[in-house]
Amino acid sequence: MKAAIVESLSGVTLVGGGPVPAALMRRVLALAPVLVAADGGADRALALGQVPQAVIGDLDSLSEAARARLPATAVHRIAEQDTTDFDKALRHIAAPFVLGLGFAGARVDHTLAVFNTLARHPQRRCLILSATDVCFLAPATLCLRLPPGSRLSLYPLGPVRGESTGLRWPIDGLGFAPEGVIGTSNEVSAPEVRLAFDAPRMLVILPRAALRPALAALVPAWRPGGAPSAARGG
Repeated sequence: MKAAIVESLSGVTLVGGGPVPAALMRRVLALAPVLVAADGGADRALALGQVPQAVIGDLDSLSEAARARLPATAVHRIAEQDTTDFDKALRHIAAPFVLGLGFAGARVDHTLAVFNTLARHPQRRCLILSATDVCFLAPATLCLRLPPGSRLSLYPLGPVRGESTGLRWPIDGLGFAPEGVIGTSNEVSAPEVRLAFDAPRMLVILPRAALRPALAALVPAWRPGGAPSAARGG
């Protein structure tokens, strides 16, 4: 296991270089108060008036102006080029959950690489937010409390089967695959949705307003607020 650079008993907000509305940043920091940047995400955070506790990546996107505003101890270079900066940052964070901003809604190839990282690290509880959606890799079992009529999309990152209750179109007996059956634009039909999967390969995509219910489902011990955190070199 990789040594943690950031260790937190509360949630971590991880920001990338893509678009991040200022209001969304404030709302997410209220839920995950420790701010970490993936490489050039530090520029994005500073432009929004937020100073990241740590910057992690290969540092090829971090501007000199941003670097000058950060303590040297906050900047952590991971030299390898086999993974993305999002991957480098995620695997060096030890926290109950991570909320990712600035990783969706810009370049499609960057977004696909983020989904690849989620599949590579299924043990991490990481939710990716865009202007409209919240997306995460489903664990083996999941119980979501959502208003009936809510959009709930499922997208497989590899072959996977599942079972469901509380969906307008149940998924029992279906074999999902990226080149085959997918489950986008399903709908919640009961106050509680239960999902089970035979492999950690299914993305769940919800309206962004469902962030709190999604977080409560993924991290049952989660409560608003959080405990103090600590960052150290790794």
